[in-house]
Amino acid sequence: MSDANLLLAVSAMLFTLGLVGVVVRRNLLVMLMFLELMLNGVLLSLAVFTFLLGAEAGAVLMFLVFVVAAAEIAIAVPIVLLLVRAGRTLDPGSYAGLKG
Repeated sequence: MSDANLLLAVSAMLFTLGLVGVVVRRNLLVMLMFLELMLNGVLLSLAVFTFLLGAEAGAVLMFLVFVVAAAEIAIAVPIVLLLVRAGRTLDPGSYAGLKG
């Protein structure tokens, strides 16, 4: 098994683990962590394909996705903390009343 296939398998496992965690867990902070795990799996596969194809555009795309992921965490965590202060729970089902 080549290194690229091994890295793609690890990428698929990271994404699958993140997806299962988002579906199964009922805690907003843990769900955010699993979403980041899914994003890391996608970025690993993008890095492998960028290396295999030798495309510089893939490296630029990876950098942009990293920037978006950092911005997502910088915005999502304070929002979750404000929701926890208001609702006193991390269960996403208890915030169904916030729908417009």
